[in-house]
Amino acid sequence: MKSDLRKLLQSPLLREPAVIAVCALLALALYAWFAQSAGRARAQLSARVATLQAQASRLELQATEVARLRAAPASTASRTDLRTLLQTQANAAGLAPALLRIDVADADQVQVTFGAVAFADWLAWAANLQAQRVRVDSCRIEALTAPGMVSVTATLARPAQQ
Repeated sequence: MKSDLRKLLQSPLLREPAVIAVCALLALALYAWFAQSAGRARAQLSARVATLQAQASRLELQATEVARLRAAPASTASRTDLRTLLQTQANAAGLAPALLRIDVADADQVQVTFGAVAFADWLAWAANLQAQRVRVDSCRIEALTAPGMVSVTATLARPAQQ
């Protein structure tokens, strides 16, 4: 096999200018094809790298936020009587005049009834209760004739004490 290859390389046919020119053209065409393929691949990869860099920076921001939240002290829910807590929060939000009733179902669940209350004010009050770890279990809201005013009946609960 080695001897056959050696004979082919030493043959006078390979020393002809036309054969050398054809081989050179073939090598040039192959080089151009590889260069074009590499250029396309590079363009695709550079676009992908930009996307991955953006994702990495978002992940770094999220990791920083997670670390900040883990380092922050856990908010402790008020373990006062739920009825008292709701009444206090309603007074602080200026909703006490609209608060018609607070019925206690158990230590961690109550039903509140508001007469005419501004919907935005009630939503802000409910959001503030979430910070106190009190959630809305069920809610019935009816629009009143006055714009933005509603009547609300809601069942509020907090996690049972462990």
